Amino acid sequence: MGLNNDKATRHLSSLEKEYENYLEYPLNLNITRGIPSEEQLQLSQEMLGMLNDPEDFLSKNKMDIRNYGELTGIIEAKELFSAILGSESRETIIGGNSSLSLMYFVLTTKLFMGSVPWKTKSPIKFLCPSPGYDRHFSMTEKLGIEMIPIEMDENGPNMDQVERLVLQDQTIKGIWCVPNYSNPTGIIYSDEVVNRLAKMKTSATDFIIMWDNAYAVHHLTQENKVAKNILTACKEAGNSERPWMFCSTSKITFPGAGVSAVAASEKNITMLANELSYQTIGHDKLNQMRHVKFLKNTNQLKKHMEKHALILKPKFDLIQKKLNERFNESNLLTWTNPKGGYFVHLTTMDGCATEIVESLDRIGVKVTKAGATYPSGNNPRDNSIRLAPTSVELADLEQAMDVIGLCIEMISLREGNKK
Repeated sequence: MGLNNDKATRHLSSLEKEYENYLEYPLNLNITRGIPSEEQLQLSQEMLGMLNDPEDFLSKNKMDIRNYGELTGIIEAKELFSAILGSESRETIIGGNSSLSLMYFVLTTKLFMGSVPWKTKSPIKFLCPSPGYDRHFSMTEKLGIEMIPIEMDENGPNMDQVERLVLQDQTIKGIWCVPNYSNPTGIIYSDEVVNRLAKMKTSATDFIIMWDNAYAVHHLTQENKVAKNILTACKEAGNSERPWMFCSTSKITFPGAGVSAVAASEKNITMLANELSYQTIGHDKLNQMRHVKFLKNTNQLKKHMEKHALILKPKFDLIQKKLNERFNESNLLTWTNPKGGYFVHLTTMDGCATEIVESLDRIGVKVTKAGATYPSGNNPRDNSIRLAPTSVELADLEQAMDVIGLCIEMISLREGNKK
């Protein structure tokens, strides 16, 4: 898009003058990470005082949870988290406050332990639907696993691409998936995608699906749509050992003091529990019981998450309002309108995202680094920006969106003028 007329030239000039004012008087706004706000954290404050009576320290099997034991988690926690994940209690292990640590544990177990470790068959490769979760990719890179980007659309990963790759290369050992309100695009995997992941033929007989269900209950509307259960689909397809499902309460209660869980086939869980037994005698059972007493069951959990939605939805609505006002009639930008999760994804003109993010940083507005949601931070089209609005006040977000819109428009027009 070239600036071939006086009106367009004047508009760019006015944007640049507005930007210069921000250079002189920069802001101080940070929307880089998807973390709960203080108001959201306060929703769970009651949980901290829930263990008071002697009976509170006894599990269903009359075990004192203040003592050693229950390697895979207390019965009550396994029942609650298996209901969230769609597994059986015997197929579930309860971990500490981070589901990422469970993912790392599964990968290192597959890499170095078991009867035939992956590392005896190196090099190892993983499919990485992109844009995706940056911490998945940094973990994979840290472990020396080669990452293969996979295109994403409104239904999930491009399954034609996935099926072709896994059929022809036995060193491809797995795929990362965020099936519900995917980070950062907010899409929900379609039933077709889930079924194809479950049924597809793979050259590697030990191929796995890392199913990070981080936003399984994080709805912003009453639709409450979720992806089909991958464990059930894999069982029906005769590939029961393929999926590993993860979740946590990091964005339900307290990120710093939550509970995580992993679910898989009984065989996989038995293998993982055996490896876990060399590391610990059990995770924090008091915290597990606090969460059980506070969240109780999936119905109570739903009510709790509706309180989160009341806090979050106005922020997501504001982003949509601001983007529509500025770019509805423009070809400079497209964006997602998620029904849940923690992010809004912006697709800029090719070659613009990095410069937009850098221009924002210069005037005191920090967003996630451009390309961070791609393996090794490498987005060949340089057109991806993730917005994480959850932790900031509505007034600050409104100010940030005005500046974000300014920088997107200014940098895009400059880039268009070059072409």
